[in-house]
Amino acid sequence: MPSPKRPRDVNELARRLVGEATGDAPKFDPDAGKNPAAVELGRKGGLKGGKARAAKLSAEERSAAAKRAAQARWGDRRSEG
Repeated sequence: MPSPKRPRDVNELARRLVGEATGDAPKFDPDAGKNPAAVELGRKGGLKGGKARAAKLSAEERSAAAKRAAQARWGDRRSEG
């Protein structure tokens, strides 16, 4: 079940917000319609993915990846002052 889109009309948005706040409208549940087992499996894979990838790389490959990451993070910075 996809999440409901936010209405563009200000009055409709206000109506929805008041309805949720007063309990007249059901609150949006982002996990509605998802398979809990699939969500758990995805989380497990995400937790171990980086460690498994790092263990598979050689020391040179890890160093190169770290240098690329540092360049991407800090390369465009100009001295502030």
